[in-house]
Amino acid sequence: MNQMKDDTGLLYAGDELDGDVLHADAPPIFLASAYAMGDLHELVETVDADGYVYNRIANPDRNALGKAISYLENGQKTFVCSSGMAAINLALHTCTKQGDHILANSSLYGETIDLMDNILPRYGIETSYADFTNPDEIRKAIRPNTKVLYTEVISNPLTTLVDLDEVAAVAHGARAVLMVDSTFTTPFVIKPLEHGADLVMHSLTKYFGGHSDLTAGSITYNDPEIGAELRNQYILTGCCADPVSSWLCLRSVRTMGLRVRKQIENAELLSRALLKNPHVRRVNHPSLDTHPQRELAKRMFPHGCGAMLSFSVADDREKINEFLHRLQFVKYLTTLGGLRTSMSHPVSSSHYGVPEEIRLKMGIHEGLLRVSVGTEDIDDLISEFNSALDVFT
Repeated sequence: MNQMKDDTGLLYAGDELDGDVLHADAPPIFLASAYAMGDLHELVETVDADGYVYNRIANPDRNALGKAISYLENGQKTFVCSSGMAAINLALHTCTKQGDHILANSSLYGETIDLMDNILPRYGIETSYADFTNPDEIRKAIRPNTKVLYTEVISNPLTTLVDLDEVAAVAHGARAVLMVDSTFTTPFVIKPLEHGADLVMHSLTKYFGGHSDLTAGSITYNDPEIGAELRNQYILTGCCADPVSSWLCLRSVRTMGLRVRKQIENAELLSRALLKNPHVRRVNHPSLDTHPQRELAKRMFPHGCGAMLSFSVADDREKINEFLHRLQFVKYLTTLGGLRTSMSHPVSSSHYGVPEEIRLKMGIHEGLLRVSVGTEDIDDLISEFNSALDVFT
């Protein structure tokens, strides 16, 4: 299967289910909480082989989805969790203990920061932040007890990029683990393990699910030592995804290449169209020549720069609300990655709790809007935005 292109391999990765003798073209949903053992010999053999004994330990639907994700990420194994935050929490707790330090990128998902600042300190784990676009700043911020460097690939919502190869070299030089949240990018944009990451996490709720009908997360790795400890904590913390969500996600993954490539293409075309609109002051997407890290984007993302963009209009909340009212089919959603285009307002959502002075210094102002671009016809999308933007006349 490694010789296949991703779109072909995805149709078959995870297709072989242990013990399946019916060979149904669509896999069944295994809802069983436990599996009967014939005798003690079978029990020992099954446990030793990481087989199916109890749902929290292993489930065929979850394992099939994990194999498909591992195939996409070119990883050894994937643990499928109940949400993206469950995956992040599991990864951080696996690789740190009391007295350890995490160095994180200063541009992160807000709830990841909340976890690091408000939950991990209860376990004696400290986090500090640095600008991961500056390797010298990262080196200066590393401490003797730094065990983890943590980053996303593309920041939310300003689409700032992190050079993973560069950061991986710094992390491993300090004998630290590099964790990468690749939810925004997906394996169709970049495979972080191939760029030096030790763990790659996804909120499967987003692009992998793609239909806004499931909640799940994942961690993929190559190092068997990390994998063994991950498995231990995965089982004991009970953060596994349920069988139905796993089954739904695997079904969605089969068509992920078709969806995500269309979304990436639409994002690039919509970005260019917005750049020409007289009411738009700035557009943030790595495919644009106006993006300050365009050359890095060309090197890191040869197959496209992702389906997330943001743009700036006047700092007028009333007009922004009217703009949202004028949209015919694009909806405001507190998620991303679905096959239908959606909007969000960072000041009111992802950065709601950030003090205004800090927020403005980050470049996040009232008139900044984030778009998760879907699979609609691009002419309809461009017309939708241009018509609604007339409110700023």
